[in-house]
Amino acid sequence: MKAIRLHEIKSPEKLVYEDVPEPEPGPGEIVVRLRAAALNRRDVFVTRGMYPGAKPDALPIILGSDGSGEVAARGDGADGPSEGTEVVINPALYWGDDPRKSGKDYRILGLPDDGTFAQFVKVPADHVFPKPSHLSAEEAAAIPLAALTAYRALVTRGQLQEGETVVVPGIGGGVATFLVQMATALGARVFVTSGNDEKIETAKRLGAEDGINYKTEKWSRELRSMTGGVDLSVDTIGGEVFDALLSIAKPGGRIVSIGATAGPAKKLMLPKIFLKHLDVLGTAMGSGQDFEGMLRLYEEYELHPVINATFPLEGATAAMNHMEEGSGIGKIVLQTPA
Repeated sequence: MKAIRLHEIKSPEKLVYEDVPEPEPGPGEIVVRLRAAALNRRDVFVTRGMYPGAKPDALPIILGSDGSGEVAARGDGADGPSEGTEVVINPALYWGDDPRKSGKDYRILGLPDDGTFAQFVKVPADHVFPKPSHLSAEEAAAIPLAALTAYRALVTRGQLQEGETVVVPGIGGGVATFLVQMATALGARVFVTSGNDEKIETAKRLGAEDGINYKTEKWSRELRSMTGGVDLSVDTIGGEVFDALLSIAKPGGRIVSIGATAGPAKKLMLPKIFLKHLDVLGTAMGSGQDFEGMLRLYEEYELHPVINATFPLEGATAAMNHMEEGSGIGKIVLQTPA
């Protein structure tokens, strides 16, 4: 089969499009013939050695966590969809029995296990789910990692309620667009921030009520005035933004942290947390129950992910460079050759 493999930790330029053996399913496993895959920041970080486990002794590796296709083969004792069924893959492998947190065997598809940047991928049978019928193969491939993360942050951890006010800082990436769509579908008032006015307008077309450019002086004060106070913020940025979210939170509000692209919050004002009775929650990815809940939400509201750009599988390096440029909004998809 054709696949994209990383042979050297350095940059996306070290990805190679090559022939590799097709995977064979072991007991309890399913092989999926992939029709599309999608990128995440994780994939770029792995190529640069900036992700846990991204070391020379893990190479060569087929990257990719997100994918959709059809069931091609089933191992002994494998339950789940029958051969030929259109499916989407849950990349949160071996979460464990505790829905509150991942277990010791938990890992994400695409390192150390070969991932979805290939014509075929092998995964545990209970990580393969029927594809929502209203989604194309490319759309289905775009949702797993980012939509799972967004769903758990909003619903499982954030306990979002209809009519609440939600802030999504840093609109533009895949997770942020899912947060806007899901929160809007669930009846929330959604506000965003960005350093790009065009991205704010795009977020409004996705359902956000309004947004603020964080390059504006005293942007957090303007956002607080705009929202009237925030019930739930979902933060992927950290840094100074996290302290701003504490300031705009309503008493008794919640902040869910799912990333820190700007680094740690260096001037964290702890009194804002205890004097306002705030809940600060952390989460990453999600359980199998979360994945099923996310798919149900997508089907109930017939949501469609935002596709930023589409590349052929052999164009994975160009796709990662496009991701690093930060242009556009939404997910970047790879089309897998038949």
